[in-house]
Amino acid sequence: MVQSDRLAFSDLDETLIDCKSMFDFLDFYLGDRYGASGVRRAARVRAELVALAAAGTPREQANRAYYRVWAGEREESVRAAGREWFAQRSRSAGFYIAATREALTRHRAAGDPVVLVSGSFPALVEPVARDIGAAHVVCSRPEVRRGVFTGELVGEPVIGEEKRRAVRALLRAYPHVDPADCYGYGDHVSDLPMLTEVGHPVVVGDPDLVDRVPGARLLPVGRPLPPGALTADGLTAGEPAARELTAGALAARELTAGALAARELTAGALAAGAAAR
Repeated sequence: MVQSDRLAFSDLDETLIDCKSMFDFLDFYLGDRYGASGVRRAARVRAELVALAAAGTPREQANRAYYRVWAGEREESVRAAGREWFAQRSRSAGFYIAATREALTRHRAAGDPVVLVSGSFPALVEPVARDIGAAHVVCSRPEVRRGVFTGELVGEPVIGEEKRRAVRALLRAYPHVDPADCYGYGDHVSDLPMLTEVGHPVVVGDPDLVDRVPGARLLPVGRPLPPGALTADGLTAGEPAARELTAGALAARELTAGALAARELTAGALAAGAAAR
């Protein structure tokens, strides 16, 4: 069995997939289940959340407001709809951001456990995780009572500083792994706490964000990775000033490709680990 010396953490929305999953699924679910009234409700919720953001409401608070919309919906119905949402959306060639998916595929081939870290919820994150072979999912967890969503969350939404705590908690389950050898992929300022916890932060698609992350490199979207990118050869190619993820950008020791027995952590274990800090 191969034991990896690094982990690859990745945000979901607009980092790995080219949409905001929570909004996209809201339209999908409410429209399918409630027809025209559901479509109107989804539009109203979107407008309310946009207004909250425009008013400077903290992203964590807006995330909680989103989950209140799900109060009264049956968990299994939402999960089933999430699987159908993924089946339909993933047929589109543009569903995944190709460069990020390729990067994570190469991490897996090198034996690196991939960890999806997202403010979205299991109904949407887990189908993606299964498809790309992620070892762990750390995401916001809606509260469920008697099989029905209450509209509240279990613990904190996995946004901003909670992403930092999640990374630290998961790394404690891999005591042989040095955070300096790990990779993080994100596209938004709310990913900065996660990106600054790893030695190899990668900003997806936003050149302006690169300057805010010490040592970050840019993963351009809209074109495939170069043939020599994401190997274990070290940072040897490309202009340092460009800081693009080009040939040899996975600076770490050579790992033999192969299966890695992923040790799943329960949501409770992650929460306990984060609380211990």
